[in-house]
Amino acid sequence: MTTDTSKSTGTQAEGEEPPRPEARPGPARRWAAIGTSGLALLPLALLGAAFWIGRLVRPGGDDWCFLPVVRDEGASGMIGKFFLHDNGRIANALLVIGYGSFGVPGHQLFALVSGVLMLGILWALIASALKRAGLTAPRGLALLVGATTAALFFFATPNPYKAFYWPASSVSHTVAPVLACAAVIPLLRARTRRGRDFALGVGYLAGIFIGTLSEETAIVAFVVLAAVLLMSWWALPGAGRTRTRVWCVVAFAGVAVGTAILYLSPGARTRRGRFGADSASMFGPEALTTALRAFGHVLGTIFTTWQYLGAVAVGVLLGLLVRGGERGADAPDGSLRRRPLLLVLVGFLAFLVSGYLCVVVAYPAFGASVGTASRIWGDFLLLYVLLLVGVGALLGRALRARRWGIRAATAAAAGVVCAATCVGLAVPLLRLERQMDVRAQRWDRQDRSLRDGAARGAQVLPYTPVSVSGMLEPFGNHGRRAWPAQCVAQYYHLKKVTHSTRLP
Repeated sequence: MTTDTSKSTGTQAEGEEPPRPEARPGPARRWAAIGTSGLALLPLALLGAAFWIGRLVRPGGDDWCFLPVVRDEGASGMIGKFFLHDNGRIANALLVIGYGSFGVPGHQLFALVSGVLMLGILWALIASALKRAGLTAPRGLALLVGATTAALFFFATPNPYKAFYWPASSVSHTVAPVLACAAVIPLLRARTRRGRDFALGVGYLAGIFIGTLSEETAIVAFVVLAAVLLMSWWALPGAGRTRTRVWCVVAFAGVAVGTAILYLSPGARTRRGRFGADSASMFGPEALTTALRAFGHVLGTIFTTWQYLGAVAVGVLLGLLVRGGERGADAPDGSLRRRPLLLVLVGFLAFLVSGYLCVVVAYPAFGASVGTASRIWGDFLLLYVLLLVGVGALLGRALRARRWGIRAATAAAAGVVCAATCVGLAVPLLRLERQMDVRAQRWDRQDRSLRDGAARGAQVLPYTPVSVSGMLEPFGNHGRRAWPAQCVAQYYHLKKVTHSTRLP
């Protein structure tokens, strides 16, 4: 009869890592947990209000053209439209099918479903990173960091409606980078060989999905993966370095495969031809210079948005309140702890490079307006917010050596900044709610009129533009821009809609 020596001797089986002992929380830790949990209610309340406001979303812009295709041709028609004619983004088509299949209610529920999903991913990402680094945090701290990051990412942009509420934009530029972050979670959680193999599979498949979902997010992924490979030479010890390199290479290959599928698709070729976006024009000296000026405008807007200080503040709380990590098996080695500025510099260089390349790729479609088209900023803004959290965490860790009074005052100040950030995001969100409410009432009124007219057999009916937050509507620009009037007519089973200045 044989015995399991790993149990009898107290050692671990091959491929597994020893469990870390849990420290028993003292009074200070309990008060910290109460404080962070209470503070987390502020960004959670803000997010909850934003999810509720999502009920006021109504189709507009590209949605007019997506809805008839999903309704009349189903999933195959939508995939064919994207892959063969529009832009080649197969994964984008799948997500459009996900909410477009439900019609207008799908648009109303999009903010709730996508927002909860992205909040959960960011929360799990923070918690997984802390656990992997051997750090323990008070209850509620990971949720506070995740919720604050989500709130800043969704609403600190110049146009939160297009970034968060408009599904056609959000799936490509807001959901996409968060899904890329989700692919890292299995790697952070992996403790056994099977878990690491699973993480590799997820990284590869997620890379393909991201590559066929958003060109800009794929660019950010390429740059970040390359930066991590570079940092792994001096930032990770032993086996952790090898596992991280392998995962990065596999994920990089997945993104490359997905990007190749998108780039070679008939839809992508059609789109490049429509905008004259061949490689010579896109990467010519004039285009690169213009894109650089546009990116400078983007940075000027981002760097002067004071609400992003909330990311630094919540990072300071993170650095002050976590414990452990100095001797963890996967914690950064001493060379990295002695040179934290090098990590910050590499991270911000990755942000600048990826952001500029995103503007270069988007420039042919947006032209001179690329510097103000904030909906496409989300692909690299999430990296910016996470970097600010990391900078704050490094500051918080540095302040832990100070006296208790200094630490307490710093934590209190950081909490005040977090609260002020939530208020600063809530005020414009409430203004947006009123605008969306007005549009929803007008949209519903016109929708009933058009449906009634179509039911009576009318073939041509008047349409009054009903826009919000700069959304494109038929007969915009004082009636001179017809797009997407024909899509509206198709949606209501009409032959044509004409411009009107009065609601029915």
